[in-house]
Amino acid sequence: MKKLVQHGVVCFLIISVILSSFGMSAAASQSGQASPATLASLYADIDLSSPVPTTVIVELEEESIVEAKHKGKKQSKERLAKVRGQVIKELQANVPDAKVNREYDFLFSGFSVELLAKSIPELLATAGVKAVYPNVEYKVDAARTGVVQAEEVSPEMNESAPYIGANQVWEELGVTGKGVTVAIIDTGVDYTHPDLAHAFGDYKGWDFVDNDDDPQETPPGDPRGGVTNHGTHVAGTVAANGQIKGVAPDAKLLAYRVLGPGGSGTTENVVAGIEQAVQDGANIMNLSLGNTLNNPDWATSIALDWAMAEGVVAVTSNGNSGPNNWTVGSPGTSRQAISVGATRLPHNAYAAELFTSAEVNYPSAKVMGFSDEEALLALHGQAYEFADVGLGRVQDFEGKDVAGKIALIKRGEIPFVDKAQHAKNAGAVGVIIYNHVPGEIPIDIPGMAVTTVKLSLEDGQKMLSELGEGNNTVQFSIEFVKTVGETVADFSSRGPVMDTWMIKPDVSAPGVNILSTIPTHNSEDPHGYAALQGTSMASPHVAGAAALLLEKHPDWTVEEVKAALMNTAEELFAPNGTRYPYNTQGAGSIRVWDAIQTEALLLPGSHSFGVVYREDKREVKRTRIQIQNLTDKTTRYEVEAAFAGNPEGLKVRTSRNLNVRSNGSQTVQVIVEADPAKLKAGYYEGAITLRNSGQELVVPTILFVQEPDYPRITHFYFEGDREEGYNLTVYLPGGAEELTFLVYEWTGSAAGDYMGHIGTYTDVPKAFSDYSWDGTIAGQQLESGQYALFALATKAGQTTQLGLLAELK
Repeated sequence: MKKLVQHGVVCFLIISVILSSFGMSAAASQSGQASPATLASLYADIDLSSPVPTTVIVELEEESIVEAKHKGKKQSKERLAKVRGQVIKELQANVPDAKVNREYDFLFSGFSVELLAKSIPELLATAGVKAVYPNVEYKVDAARTGVVQAEEVSPEMNESAPYIGANQVWEELGVTGKGVTVAIIDTGVDYTHPDLAHAFGDYKGWDFVDNDDDPQETPPGDPRGGVTNHGTHVAGTVAANGQIKGVAPDAKLLAYRVLGPGGSGTTENVVAGIEQAVQDGANIMNLSLGNTLNNPDWATSIALDWAMAEGVVAVTSNGNSGPNNWTVGSPGTSRQAISVGATRLPHNAYAAELFTSAEVNYPSAKVMGFSDEEALLALHGQAYEFADVGLGRVQDFEGKDVAGKIALIKRGEIPFVDKAQHAKNAGAVGVIIYNHVPGEIPIDIPGMAVTTVKLSLEDGQKMLSELGEGNNTVQFSIEFVKTVGETVADFSSRGPVMDTWMIKPDVSAPGVNILSTIPTHNSEDPHGYAALQGTSMASPHVAGAAALLLEKHPDWTVEEVKAALMNTAEELFAPNGTRYPYNTQGAGSIRVWDAIQTEALLLPGSHSFGVVYREDKREVKRTRIQIQNLTDKTTRYEVEAAFAGNPEGLKVRTSRNLNVRSNGSQTVQVIVEADPAKLKAGYYEGAITLRNSGQELVVPTILFVQEPDYPRITHFYFEGDREEGYNLTVYLPGGAEELTFLVYEWTGSAAGDYMGHIGTYTDVPKAFSDYSWDGTIAGQQLESGQYALFALATKAGQTTQLGLLAELK
């Protein structure tokens, strides 16, 4: 077996039987035909031998206007246009079919270009090109939970803004976001919605999908894809002022449509939207969108970092790929932008029991979600017929009578919320969803369209057996258990960020079952409302909060706004009483009143001490924290820095007490001495705490000992045929000491007998790596058909395994 030239490869995965999967991290990729010094870095998963057209984002060595400004250099649009033109001219001389789509100069220096994948090596070798990034797909970070009729809406229903303290700020301080402009970079906004019309002027923003000045949502009937409502929902959370109120009801809005029909879009439009928002004078921008790329240096994250440097508060959703660590995606990975996780507001918890016949028990029965408590409790003590509706797809309900009954549905293929909605549409009064693999379903989905109870696979099979025996009635017992405080949503993505090892999210905010505006696309009935959930819904709470802070403190920098929200956030605890890790909740859930009234700031809002790699040598890590006294009197502060549990092997030193003059600042050095010989490998959370007589501020910190536990392999791809040969490609974020490929039979539902190993490789570098295979095991050609292939990567004693279903033909 021959190892091929290391390069990117097309994202091509037939069927996943992944045992562990995470987002992709960037890798500098070099061609084997030239010295690395002569080529730009490639951060893309592209098959460089493919004749398929592809679009990429090109970053130039020539600095953008904002980057040059902050480095004390002179730069102009004219110079950038000249340099960019020279690069494009040289590229098109070598690749005549290269088509430039968008050009960037303000925050990001470069352009997007469509060309054949096999022409990318020529692009990498073009003088003046610094890096090439994938034009990845971005999607909205939200899930529908239910449309709400206009007559059912009242200000009291919008619980999340009052919960974080926005109402108190409006009523006691008269601060409502007036004079602050928030850019909504999303699917567009229905600026005609009665609750939003006040926030828009003559200039509404820009549509980067259709390239015009009408950033309206995608309407029904667009042949390119589905209708959208996401950006309007986000905008309502920020600044609605009608039947519902957003967090900053008097803020002004600008809309930038970068996600088109169906709620998806690409990097080239997202970067263009960020640039335009800054140039249009936005004070804050909200990006409730994302992908699975856990890396800080993708084009979108770079643009956001420079937007923050230019004084625009950038707020972004952290992603909906939780609850595992390392699941945060770009642009939530940005070094500077405020990344937001999602929480569920305090709620009542209920227990469920089911009865079908004597001696048949369903111990795994639990309430998964419900539309409201009245509907849930209406099932208590009642018996209903139930019917098997397969996977709960629309077609599964065809010919089935579930009106007034319970729909029994198997997990899989479509989201839980869609299964419940389809059941409601068919007239069902409730849903029972059972797992498609052994064990229970570890997810709760608040706000389901109808009351939904979840079961393990084993209990689901019992219900199917009961149905087969003619016992088609189920009785419910629903009982109140307890009131649960604010909790982090299971779906909310977790950090840290690869390479920078930063804590993400930065903060959390309500993101479950959030009521806000949506378009109706009907001028005669314009009042549209829906409850949605996702980190998409959490992010605009923070953008609105930032608007309140900027109205009250117009001279605050973006770093001060971010620090105020982080320093004063409320720490969250899981239902079992343990504090959520910082990589789960960030600094905590935002509290606007505390942030706007704070008398001191600690900057930055969080800090990573990075990694201590050496096992045999003590290492010293340092950081500086700035204390800002916002009062008119000299104040004495007590400073404390410590790691949770005060582990032996970590010594922390800092100033204990100090005085800071009125409206002044002072820097405190924090020194950590790590002795790896006394520490277990892993990561350690700590906090830098500032106290005075009336306030306590916290800066979360993190330190890693030995190689962090990121997934050793994040992507595994297979392509090819018997005639041309097969290609196996893996991406290893930190390289691997050993990489092995294994082959198993495929039984049709699971991996079967072990066939043998394709090969084992050592000291594999950090990057995409390709391997050719002739389809043989121990010299014997495998028959045509489907096989389960597994890649196992090991580094620093940790192994990650990914599998896929491959067809040999």
